[in-house]
This record gives sequence, structure tokens and C-alpha cells, in this order.
Amino acid sequence: MDIFEKITALAKRRGFVYPGSEIYGGLAGTWDYGPLGVELKRNLKEEFWKFSVKSRDNIVGIDAAIIMNPKVWEASGHLASFSDPLVECKKCHHRFRADQLEDASKCPDCGGEFTEPKQFNLMVETYLGVVEGEKTKTYLRGEITQGVHVNFKNIISSTRVKLPFGVAQVGKAFRNEITPGGFTFRSREFEQMEIQFYVKPDEEESMKWFEYWKEERKKWYLSLGMREENLQFKKHDQLAHYARAAYDIEYNAGGEWKEMEGIHHRGDWDVKQHEAYSKQDMTYFDEETKERYLPWTIETSGGVDRAALFFLMDAYREEKVGEDERVVLKLHPKLAPYKAAVFPLLANKPQLVEYARKIYGDLKNEWMVAWDERGNIGKRYRAQDEAGTPFCITVDFDSLEKDDVTIRDRDLMTQERVKVTDIHKFIAEKMK
Repeated sequence: MDIFEKITALAKRRGFVYPGSEIYGGLAGTWDYGPLGVELKRNLKEEFWKFSVKSRDNIVGIDAAIIMNPKVWEASGHLASFSDPLVECKKCHHRFRADQLEDASKCPDCGGEFTEPKQFNLMVETYLGVVEGEKTKTYLRGEITQGVHVNFKNIISSTRVKLPFGVAQVGKAFRNEITPGGFTFRSREFEQMEIQFYVKPDEEESMKWFEYWKEERKKWYLSLGMREENLQFKKHDQLAHYARAAYDIEYNAGGEWKEMEGIHHRGDWDVKQHEAYSKQDMTYFDEETKERYLPWTIETSGGVDRAALFFLMDAYREEKVGEDERVVLKLHPKLAPYKAAVFPLLANKPQLVEYARKIYGDLKNEWMVAWDERGNIGKRYRAQDEAGTPFCITVDFDSLEKDDVTIRDRDLMTQERVKVTDIHKFIAEKMK
């Protein structure tokens, strides 16, 4: 069983990710995040927001609409060129992306002959209006990027930002993928986390910012526990027509390097296109030089779903513990769905349960905390290991006399006695 299969099985078993609409046979390329998965994604997005907006003076946030005026997608080029080459097997009628086939001469499923490639637009269509036959066709956004650029002038006029400055956004995007797959790696509905960083139209200065954001984004993944040997930069040898430079941050997913985030120097393509199509002045007035110009953009664009998937892969371990084996997710405490789990040693002892419940309630005011009183302590530990919970807190009979608890470390499997009054401080220190 490869790592994708192991993570897929664990994700469903423990409530990280479920197949979308499963009771109706599912819908390819869609996924539902369960109780643990939604917390993991929420933690990821919160850490991204801290990194990009809360900790910086030169980046602001935005949350643009999913459905936009269709002219936005004309200006951005999505309606004309946002497509993949599609081929169909004449025998079994299965469809594939031509650029992802190892052997384009025959169908990998049945050996049949392919049709000629056709361009397949990835934009997902939708219709607005109340009268059938008079509805306006528009699109669910194929990326969240354009929502920033169309608000460039609004952001300047409503805030005090000055170049260089950035705009961060986290949000849903949709693509009519021909062949979704790799668990959540390629989906038809997904979330992105991006920074559009506007700089002066200067080659030297813009490339300094490009290199800066390359390294900053890699450091962010490392700061949340991802192993450095599983990350690499891949340079784009063939650039998009608007790009001045482009790199991907790739993750080693079971021996295959896969794109996790893109760092792109987009030049002035976006603001120039929206200026041309909207007939609105998109220039920036530089108060220092008294010049007007279209800014250049450095973009960092990562997938929340892909990051969540790769953090799960990176944290996954199968370890021998004595005669037993355990599956454990060594997630960074900042990302772990539950920061701690609280156990009464025995579920049939009301005084232990009551004491443990008080600790549980106190910790829940600050963090997501699990409660478990099922089975023996060993089984509870194993269940929390699979969930990625960093600390397990056990209330025993000594706790009633000494006001302390046993805290077990997920990764080291060591235990130490901690005063109840110090539990909060103990966890907070580990969260740094």
C-alpha cells in the first residue's frame, strides 16, 4: 500500500476527509472534510494569515466574491487559454489529459485508440437570473488571484498602503478537471492561499522580492514541521507568456515530486489586462517620485488542500513499540486538530470523571481538546496518536490528592507529572 492509499484510509477512518456525496455514489474530484480535517485546514489557514497579514505591516487581507463579472475572465485570459488537451478512447470512452499520458498512442485502460486532442476549458459555468432562458452565464472562479487585482484601486484608496505592499487571500476556487485524482491533490473544488505583492516596475528590485518570497514561503512550511528533505524548488523552464520568472515548491510524495505552491513574477500582466478591458485607470501614483505607473506583481499561490495532504503525509509514521505497532501523525502542535486529550483513568469512578471534566472544560476555553473515556489507556493513546494529538492528560487517584496529572508526549511517548495549575502553561510552551 503506497502513502496515498494509507493516508486516504486513515483520513476516512479518523474523520479527516470523506469522499464527497458518498451515500449517492460520490462525485469525482470532490471531498468533504470531517471533524479532524476541518480543524487541520482551519489551523493551516490561521497560520497562513498570521504569517502573511498579522505579522506584517505591508500586507492587508481581502475576501473577494466567488462569482465575478464574466469580463474578469475575459481580461485574465481564462476563457481563451485556461484549458487542457483532452483525448477520448474510441473503445471504452474513458477520457484523459493528453499531456499526462506516458503513451499517447493507446488507452491505458483498454489499449484502444484515442481521438485527436481537443482543448477542454477548465472554467466551471454557472447561470444567474430568475427567468429561464434569460439567465446570464458566468463562472465559478478558476483561481482567487483576480479578485485581488480587480480591487487594486479600491485597496489603495481605502487604506494607507504604499508600494511595495501585498494583498493576502484565502478562498475557494473551482476547476472542471478532466482527471481528478491523487486523493485531494487534484480536485474540482479546492481552497487557495495567496499573496499578490505589488512592487515598482524595476527589474532588480522586483527580482529581490521574488527571491525573498521564494525563501519565505519555504521557511513557512519548515516552521510548521515539514521535513526539509521532502521539499525542493523546481524552476519553470517554459514560462507563461506574461511571466518573468516562476518556481514551484514541490513535495516528495512517496518518491514522486508534486507541486505544492507556485512563486510567480507576473510583471504587470494582470493590472494591464484589467485596465484594458475595464477602461479604468489602474496606475499607481508614487508620491515620492511623482510618477504614475502600473505595478509589477510577485505572486505566491499555494493550495490549502494540497498543504493539508502533504502535512499529513509528512507526519505519518508506522513505528514499532515493543511487540506492537502504532500509526502516529507527528503533526506540529500548531496544526494538530486537537492540542490535547483528557482522560479519566477509570470511566466508572465519578470523582475521576468530574475532576477530568473540569480540566477539559478549562482547556477548551483556549484550544480544541478531545475527551475520551473508552477502553483502556493504551487504546486511548493509540487513537490519539492516529489523530495527531500531541498531549494526552490522564487524571488518576493521585490527581485527587496532589492536584497534578500525567501528561504523555505523543512523539517521545514519555510521561511527566504536571500540576493542574501549570497545564495551560505547559501546552502553550509546546505550541511555540
